[in-house]
This record gives sequence, C-alpha cells and structure tokens, in this order.
Amino acid sequence: MAGLPAVTPSIAARLDRLPPSRYLQGLVARISIGGFFELYDLFMTGYIAVGLIQAGIFKASTTELLDINGYASFVGAGFAGMFLGTLLFSWFSDRFGRRATFTFSLLWYSAATLVMAFMSSPAALDLWRFICGLGIGVQLVTISSYITEITPKGSRGRYIALSQFISFCSVPVVAALSLLAIPHKILHLDGWRYVAMVGSGGTLFAWFLRARLPESPRWLEAHGHKESAEKTISEMEHRIASEFGGQLPPPESAVNETGPQRGAWTEIWRSPYLGRTLMLTIFNAFQAIGFYGFAAWVPILLVNEGIAVTKSLTYVLVIALLNPFGSLWAMRYADVLQRKWQIVVLALVIALCGLLWAQQRAALGIILFGSLITLANSWFSCILHTYQAELYPTRIRAQAVGFVYSWSRFTLIFAGFLIARALHAYGTTGVFVIVATAMLVVAGVVAILGPNSNRIRLEVLSR
Repeated sequence: MAGLPAVTPSIAARLDRLPPSRYLQGLVARISIGGFFELYDLFMTGYIAVGLIQAGIFKASTTELLDINGYASFVGAGFAGMFLGTLLFSWFSDRFGRRATFTFSLLWYSAATLVMAFMSSPAALDLWRFICGLGIGVQLVTISSYITEITPKGSRGRYIALSQFISFCSVPVVAALSLLAIPHKILHLDGWRYVAMVGSGGTLFAWFLRARLPESPRWLEAHGHKESAEKTISEMEHRIASEFGGQLPPPESAVNETGPQRGAWTEIWRSPYLGRTLMLTIFNAFQAIGFYGFAAWVPILLVNEGIAVTKSLTYVLVIALLNPFGSLWAMRYADVLQRKWQIVVLALVIALCGLLWAQQRAALGIILFGSLITLANSWFSCILHTYQAELYPTRIRAQAVGFVYSWSRFTLIFAGFLIARALHAYGTTGVFVIVATAMLVVAGVVAILGPNSNRIRLEVLSR
C-alpha cells in the first residue's frame, strides 16, 4: 500500500535467493577441511585395527562382553566420547557460534589423536580415544549446522554433499596409508602409529581456517548481533554479485521472519518438534549400526575369513577409493529427489548388499558388494546430515541435532561388543544380519514418520 515504509528483507530471505557460486563453494570447501580430518579420524579406527591386533595390544574378538583387551573396547571408547561430546557440548555451537566451535573442536581432537599415537596399553589407548571422541562429537554437529545455515534452500543438499565429498576423500587416504605403513615398523615404531599421527594434522589448519570463515548470518541474527549479521550477509552478497557481474535476484519475501531469539533445549519435546525428535532418535540409534558395522569392521571381517593382512588392506583400499563417489551422486540428486525417500531406498540397499557381501569369498565378489555398500553409505551420509539439520530452527539447531545424533554414538558404544560376539559365534553372516536388521528399522521409521524437506525455507520447515 502506498505510503507504508519498506520492510527490510530478513537475513533468511537474502540467503535463500543466492545463486550457486564459486564463493559459496569456497566457504564450504574450507569448512570441509575440518570434515576431512574428522572422517579421517573416524574411519582410521577400522583401518588401524589390524595393526593394533598385529602389535598384540588388542584382540579381534573376546568371550567377555566388555573385555578391555578386545578391539571393541577401543571402538566403544571413541564412540562413548562422541556420545558425550555430542550430547553435552553441542549447545556450545548455539551459544558461542558455529565458527568458534568448529575451530576449537578441530584443535581438540587433532591434539588428542597425536597423544593417542604414542600410547601402548589398551587402557591408555581407550582413554585418549575417548578424549578424541569428545571433540569429534561436537564437530560432526557443527559442520552440518554451519553449512545448512549459510547456503540457500534450493541447494543446501548439494552443498552438504560437496562437503561430504571432500571429507570422504580422507577415507582412501587413510586406507592407502594403512596399507603402506601398518605391515611395517618405521624407526622402531609400529606403522599404525604413523597413520594416527597424520590424522592429527588438523591442528595445522585450525587457525588458518578461523580467520577466513564468516560466522553464520542466521546465527548472528538469532542472537541479536544485527550489525554483524548485516555486515556478513552484505559481504556475501557483494562477493557473489561480483562473481556474476550483475545484480542478485530480489528476495522472495520482504517479511522480517526472524529476530533475536533465545532457544531452549526443551523445545525439542514440544510441537512441532516432538515427532521429529522421536523419529530422528530412533533413526540415528539404528543407522549408526548399519553404517559403521561395515566401515569400522571390514578389515577385521576379512582377516577373520582367513584373508592375509596385506591382502585384506588391499581389498579395503580398493573399496575405500569409492567413498567420495557416493557423495558425487548425492550432489546430483540431493535437492532433486525427496530426501526422506532417498534415505529409505539407500538403507534397503545397504541391508541387501551387506547380506550378499557376507557370502563372498572370491576377490571379485568382496570388492563388488563392498563397493556398492560404500557408495550407498557415503550417499546416505550426505542425505542424513542435510535432513536432520534442516528440521530444527537456528536458535536450537546444534543442540537439537546434537541430542538426536548422540544416540548414534550411544548405540555404537555397545554395538562393537555385540558385533565382536556375533563374529565369534556366527561369523561374518551373523554380523550382517545385525546390520541388515538395523537398516530395515531405519527405512521403516523414516518412511512412516519423516517429513518432506526439499526446497523449503529453513524458517518455514522448522515452524
């Protein structure tokens, strides 16, 4: 109506009209350096397993459920740290900002991994793996929240997938280093220690990254830092407009949708978030068993089937090389196909291929079905990190995602012991019956309770 003052478009509206650009790709790539070391550290657990067992520090399987001398205790210690880190400290990201929490957690787990590389007893290794897990737990939640908030609605799935692609490039790196180093002693040190030391390299990048990353404008606005939010979004708009040599499209809405807001963790137990919280809690508790049941145990499963350590690590390297390519498929389809149904289909693929992989004894079958599981797992990871981050508002995003995601870490504290017992009693087939059952639960709960989310503004989706 004539005569009314113009309403300033919200930060959300200005972000969501941004076109895909090299500038946004660059921001996501820098954030993903932290993700690279995070996944290196996470997958390293499985790849150095044969080295730890070969050195006589751990046993592959034990008769006692919680035996500290079993490799499962090492896996469980790491996930116990991730569980507590995700559950108790995710609110740091909502309170102190995405950039500060991202930097601190990267420094934390990189330094802890370096110390762990020089430990020699099961108790000491478990302790430092636990300490390392505290930092990884916070990092996992912060990265997905960070990228979700700085990218537009029509391409946030694609940018999360790009981040996962860069992060998953660490998997063939750690697999190759394991193949080269683990069978040998270098300067009187077991090879697995060098693999761990490389994983501590994230400390070299932490402060370099901090100086070159903007804070999330959505987070700044939600916490009342209006001038900083305006400065940050204006800089982003300027950089992207300069890249395209013209003006940006107008924001879709001139309504000021957000302002300073104080979030409370208890919101996740009220409408409209209660159903999402229950769905994502069940989803995460079971998806982690399916995902890491293969990724963290495949070298040991191969050795258990009588395949030599060097040959086992070679198979693992070939399979690991495909990790980034699942993310490339996700980049293509993350924002095209409805995310909830991608999760359902991929969970069923992982379940089926896992059962088939367990029956293979020849190299071709091991690599073929292992590759299919790996591609599905990395695609699945891209979609789940996008999906859960977009279902909560900015004011509580990190702590809400931290709570539901922490249950994936909680189940993995004990899943390793369960898998070790199943491996001892029923062999590889028994392990993949557990994996398949977990992924069937995932497919069912998301199909029944999961909302659609593609191309919906965060502020609308999270109402």
